[in-house]
Amino acid sequence: MKLAELVRSAALVTAVALIPATTAGIAQVDGRVGPEFSKLFATYQRIKASYVEPVDDEKLIRGAIDGMLASLDPHSAYLDGSDLQRLETMIDGNYSGLGLSVVMEDGAVKIISPFRGSPAEEAGLKAGDFITHLDGNLIYGGDLDEAVSKMRGAAGTSIRLTIFRSGRDEPFDVTVTRGVIDLEPVTHEVAEGNIGIITVNEFSRDVGADVFAAWQEMQRGASGRINGLVLDLRSNPGGSLDEAVAMSDLFLDKGRIVSQRGRARGETIYYDAETAFRGQIAEGIPMVVLIDAGSASASEIVAGALQDHRRAVVMGETSFGKGSVQSLLILDNTSALKLTTARYYTPSGHSVQEGGIKPDIRVPQLSDPDLAKRAKFQLRESDLRGHLINEAALKDEELERDKREDPRFTLTAEQVKAQGIEDYQLHYALQTLRRTAPNTVARRN
Repeated sequence: MKLAELVRSAALVTAVALIPATTAGIAQVDGRVGPEFSKLFATYQRIKASYVEPVDDEKLIRGAIDGMLASLDPHSAYLDGSDLQRLETMIDGNYSGLGLSVVMEDGAVKIISPFRGSPAEEAGLKAGDFITHLDGNLIYGGDLDEAVSKMRGAAGTSIRLTIFRSGRDEPFDVTVTRGVIDLEPVTHEVAEGNIGIITVNEFSRDVGADVFAAWQEMQRGASGRINGLVLDLRSNPGGSLDEAVAMSDLFLDKGRIVSQRGRARGETIYYDAETAFRGQIAEGIPMVVLIDAGSASASEIVAGALQDHRRAVVMGETSFGKGSVQSLLILDNTSALKLTTARYYTPSGHSVQEGGIKPDIRVPQLSDPDLAKRAKFQLRESDLRGHLINEAALKDEELERDKREDPRFTLTAEQVKAQGIEDYQLHYALQTLRRTAPNTVARRN
């Protein structure tokens, strides 16, 4: 995919607006920064003249650009060659590798979530794990793009990851065989009691249409009327803003879905229902949306819209809390900036940044034997160095509230497994829908 095609097709919450950086715009630099530019140029000259070894210009300029963007927030970045290829991968949804969403935290590669059905998930990797070595080579303090590049490779080849996991006394090795991560963005099934389950793994191209098709297939395959619907957005790191709007529009027939508000002209945009799909599917059918700490960005847009319009009850755990919009600013034919240009807000005006989407009913994943230990180190947007601060200035106790114990959920993982329950959160959602009369599950005061 060429850059021009990428520009036409990309509309990501991790790269939403696509704006050329014009010469006129670049020229409008505040004169007060002149002395600061002088320091930058002086530093460049001193390095070129006095560093112990010769340094090429490309290395110094790239380092300066990366440093500027890293000082802003965790999501702004300079993209060229391989980086733009990875952006193409996000849009197309297939590549060869492990199937991990990762972030750099204080020099360490940390897993946000493994993709469902991926080699990483099958190998037992979990959200919150730190990767310290690849094939025995230390990657701490290195470059995230370099680490990601090493983890990718031809399907069928293997790589050994050294993992540090909270609750474990020592790091341990996991060998993962790479596979073709042709992510199936949408899966579906009909559970007992004619309860439909639609699982969305990522917001890549045509996910809205895929969810619509899944709903139609469940209707045709069910023995009778669909009596309830679970929309599972757990461990979904996000993706296309357009697809998040389209999916929300499937279940709404009026009102706002999401808005983004930025500082620059043209960065304040409102997205409303009835723009992608007419009418709504599953009308009048009780609905539950499942989220967890791995549900980020586009997932939070959908959960927030359905929650604010009282179309669904949100269950699970507080989401990741990424409420910022990144724009792809084209520099030339081979490079671009991914720059944070706006925040997004749910229909009620709630900013997702830091605090995330809070579930109406908090349901811990009791099926996880490491739940208590890993909860202490659960990664969210508010934990990332340099993250944007929520304009509402959330207090620490607001961010910590989701970690308080609930006396209703006291079973251990062993007790849950003994009852034949493999996924407690999904089990709880299904049981809720089975015992709830139509049109009451989404009624809130």
